[in-house]
Amino acid sequence: MQVNVLAFGPIAEEMGGREHQIEVPPNSSVRFLLEEMGLDMWLSQGIVISINGAKVGGDEPISEGDEVALTSACFRRLTAD
Repeated sequence: MQVNVLAFGPIAEEMGGREHQIEVPPNSSVRFLLEEMGLDMWLSQGIVISINGAKVGGDEPISEGDEVALTSACFRRLTAD
Protein backbone atom coordinates (compact mmCIF):
# COMPACT_ATOMS: atom_id res chain seq x y z
CA MET A 1 0.00 0.00 0.00
CA GLN A 2 1.12 3.55 -0.54
CA VAL A 3 1.23 6.35 2.04
CA ASN A 4 2.11 10.02 1.66
CA VAL A 5 4.87 11.22 3.98
CA LEU A 6 5.32 14.90 4.75
CA ALA A 7 8.54 15.75 6.56
CA PHE A 8 9.51 19.01 8.24
CA GLY A 9 12.68 20.54 9.66
CA PRO A 10 15.72 18.30 10.11
CA ILE A 11 13.74 15.19 9.14
CA ALA A 12 12.98 16.74 5.73
CA GLU A 13 16.65 17.61 5.36
CA GLU A 14 17.64 14.03 6.18
CA MET A 15 15.10 12.67 3.67
CA GLY A 16 16.17 15.09 0.94
CA GLY A 17 12.78 16.78 0.64
CA ARG A 18 9.40 17.38 2.23
CA GLU A 19 7.03 15.13 0.29
CA HIS A 20 7.45 11.42 -0.38
CA GLN A 21 5.24 8.53 -1.48
CA ILE A 22 6.31 5.35 0.32
CA GLU A 23 5.20 1.78 -0.37
CA VAL A 24 4.66 -0.39 2.75
CA PRO A 25 2.95 -3.74 3.32
CA PRO A 26 -0.67 -3.80 4.55
CA ASN A 27 -1.13 -3.64 8.35
CA SER A 28 2.08 -1.63 8.82
CA SER A 29 2.63 0.70 11.76
CA VAL A 30 4.26 4.10 11.86
CA ARG A 31 7.25 2.45 13.56
CA PHE A 32 7.63 0.04 10.61
CA LEU A 33 7.41 2.97 8.17
CA LEU A 34 10.14 4.84 10.05
CA GLU A 35 12.35 1.72 10.12
CA GLU A 36 11.89 1.22 6.37
CA MET A 37 12.84 4.86 5.75
CA GLY A 38 15.90 4.64 8.03
CA LEU A 39 14.39 7.17 10.44
CA ASP A 40 13.68 4.96 13.46
CA MET A 41 16.38 6.71 15.55
CA TRP A 42 14.01 9.71 15.65
CA LEU A 43 11.70 7.70 17.93
CA SER A 44 14.24 8.08 20.74
CA GLN A 45 15.41 11.58 19.73
CA GLY A 46 11.94 13.09 19.75
CA ILE A 47 9.47 13.05 16.90
CA VAL A 48 5.94 14.34 16.48
CA ILE A 49 3.87 12.05 14.24
CA SER A 50 0.47 12.87 12.77
CA ILE A 51 -1.75 10.74 10.56
CA ASN A 52 -4.29 12.71 8.55
CA GLY A 53 -3.89 15.61 10.99
CA ALA A 54 -4.27 13.62 14.23
CA LYS A 55 -1.24 13.25 16.55
CA VAL A 56 -0.36 9.56 17.07
CA GLY A 57 2.32 7.33 18.58
CA GLY A 58 4.83 5.08 16.86
CA ASP A 59 2.71 1.94 17.11
CA GLU A 60 -0.28 3.48 15.32
CA PRO A 61 -1.40 1.48 12.26
CA ILE A 62 -1.36 3.18 8.87
CA SER A 63 -3.75 2.65 5.98
CA GLU A 64 -3.64 3.02 2.21
CA GLY A 65 -3.49 6.69 1.22
CA ASP A 66 -2.81 8.03 4.72
CA GLU A 67 -0.87 11.27 5.06
CA VAL A 68 1.85 10.81 7.67
CA ALA A 69 3.49 14.02 8.87
CA LEU A 70 6.86 13.84 10.65
CA THR A 71 8.34 16.70 12.64
CA SER A 72 11.21 16.71 15.09
CA ALA A 73 9.96 17.62 18.57
CA CYS A 74 12.76 20.20 18.84
CA PHE A 75 11.82 21.84 15.52
CA ARG A 76 8.20 22.03 16.56
CA ARG A 77 9.11 23.81 19.82
CA LEU A 78 11.29 26.30 17.96
CA THR A 79 8.59 27.17 15.44
CA ALA A 80 5.76 27.34 17.99
CA ASP A 81 7.09 30.51 19.66
